[in-house]
Amino acid sequence: MIAMPELRTALLDVLYETRDDDLKLIIGGGYGIYLKREHVLQTATRTLFSEWPEVRSTNDLDLFLRPELLIESHRVKPLAEAMGRLGYVVIPGAEKYQFAKPGPTGGRVGELKIDLLTGPRSRFIGSKTKVDNRRVQPRPSVELHAHHVDEAVMLEDDLLQVIVQGKISSGSHYSAALYLPHPLTFAMMKLFAFRDRIADPDKGFGVYHALDLYTILAMMNETEWDQAQSLRAQYSANPMIVEAAAIIDQYFSSRTSLGVIRIKESPYYRSELKLAEFIEALRDLFPLAPIEGIS
Repeated sequence: MIAMPELRTALLDVLYETRDDDLKLIIGGGYGIYLKREHVLQTATRTLFSEWPEVRSTNDLDLFLRPELLIESHRVKPLAEAMGRLGYVVIPGAEKYQFAKPGPTGGRVGELKIDLLTGPRSRFIGSKTKVDNRRVQPRPSVELHAHHVDEAVMLEDDLLQVIVQGKISSGSHYSAALYLPHPLTFAMMKLFAFRDRIADPDKGFGVYHALDLYTILAMMNETEWDQAQSLRAQYSANPMIVEAAAIIDQYFSSRTSLGVIRIKESPYYRSELKLAEFIEALRDLFPLAPIEGIS
């Protein structure tokens, strides 16, 4: 497993190599949650729950590209060039949207992995991009794709800017800005990831995604909660919002629901976590739509 300082260096390397380009990268995944945790602790912000799970490890970076970068492909070309300069190679089967940098011995042990993602397919309707079931391909080609995330319907809304600082690979100190998705966006992505991996032993039966979902809600502040309510109302008719509510009803509606059981199965779980409050907060954020004809 890659240590957090190594991931910080890998992230800063990318930011440094693209420092003159207006990419405004968004970072999700486990490392995005880690950066949010750092931000909350540094700003001493009051959060929804004071009890959080232990920090979990991760070995990759999920970088989200704003759809406009892929629609105007020349704007994302500097990132493609930077990946090559930094020694990343494509991962077979996920060419051009998953990259790996071999570990110290040249193999998979200790390798760094970067996934490139973007918003929902609907954002590319009418553009020159080529979109299939797995990826968005810019046109003209710049040898870089992104995996679309249909549930990230509000990817660009209410982003949080954070400053990341540390050492780049050359040993020099560097700091740069990047963006974190709004907690509601994060929660949507984790809900669908959990649902898709709940029966997959190779993905830990969704344990880490369930725990991440708790962490995301636990670290929300009052402003983010109000923003989440507003965003949910704004996108209430979107099928992804409706489906998210159904996932919660099926897997996170009580202490005996499978999603809550998965949280307790995690090695990072602590008995002090506020599971009842977590369940209530989820249902408040994603209420089930009333059935037509029933009041």
